[in-house]
Amino acid sequence: MSVTQEQIRAVLERLALPDGGTLVSRDMLRALRIEGGKVSFVIEAPSPEIAKLMEPLRKAAEAAVQSLEGVETVSAALTAHAPQQPAPSLKVGGHPKPQAEPLKPAGVKRILAIASGKGGVGKSTVSSNLAVALAKQGRKVGLLDADIYGPSQPRMMGARGRPASPDGKIIEPLHAHGVTLMSIGFMVDDAKAVVWRGPMLMGALQQMLGQVNWGELDVLIVDLPPGTGDVQLTLCTKAELSGAIVVSTPQDVALLDARKAMDMFNTLKTPVLGLIENMSFFTCPDCGGEHHIFGHGGVAAEAETLGLPLLGALPIDLETRLAGDSGTPIAAGEGPMAQAYARIAEGLIGGGMA
Repeated sequence: MSVTQEQIRAVLERLALPDGGTLVSRDMLRALRIEGGKVSFVIEAPSPEIAKLMEPLRKAAEAAVQSLEGVETVSAALTAHAPQQPAPSLKVGGHPKPQAEPLKPAGVKRILAIASGKGGVGKSTVSSNLAVALAKQGRKVGLLDADIYGPSQPRMMGARGRPASPDGKIIEPLHAHGVTLMSIGFMVDDAKAVVWRGPMLMGALQQMLGQVNWGELDVLIVDLPPGTGDVQLTLCTKAELSGAIVVSTPQDVALLDARKAMDMFNTLKTPVLGLIENMSFFTCPDCGGEHHIFGHGGVAAEAETLGLPLLGALPIDLETRLAGDSGTPIAAGEGPMAQAYARIAEGLIGGGMA
């Protein structure tokens, strides 16, 4: 029986990189070919310097694939792009430029915002995992981290490096887990705060929407900051937004702010496509009992009251947190949480929302 690409990717997923992630999760696997029992692929390192250090990993990858049934020979090659640096003239931020019509990047079919009324409800975790889940189901997905003051997608998606801009205008995004990525976190030092006033936020968002080479996408997911501030206002009024999904925990305090977020979208004529209840319950690993730490059914009741769909109810889960911190979203693997995000993705696709 011939080996499959899925089997090869699965065995390579077990080889951890020294700085976190795997060849698959860090999107380093290229030109995978199977011809009978002959397998060949290319490992693309971020830079020539790193490629020189990856020879042991290349040999380990060959050995891992060779161990699969049906594989006769394996050839793995190492390559690397030349170092890419943004043009010196590229600046992120500054006052937005006048635009005559709502902004929608060429090639992007839908722009979907993931929002929350308050911080700490897991909106960014939902955004990254939903993007990966949609990509696993064959959608071409982009993820824009619009949380300018607290960008978390570079860590959650395990993406490192600085986007290139050969001409100082068009920005080339990064890629991870089958998702095209852009975040202000790629452009500034991790330890540095972004100290900008509102106009600079709006200018940065305009750049990340209009100057990034997003390519052909079925859906661009925008991870919004919490609240109802400048970024939300700019996105709703200056971009051709397809709709928004609001994330909340079941507790009353979170729902108070979630209602404000939904009222903002209604005021700005942006359709709310549905709600997601995060941290819905906790399953005790010892006794198997289900505990509703933040209350029970609050978001479901709110969705019913407003006549909106409840797109999913996600539990508090340690593995989800660990996966996000390690740079490989839980939706990229298998298991109950990956299946939960897959169901939400299926619902969005089935409803024509993604």
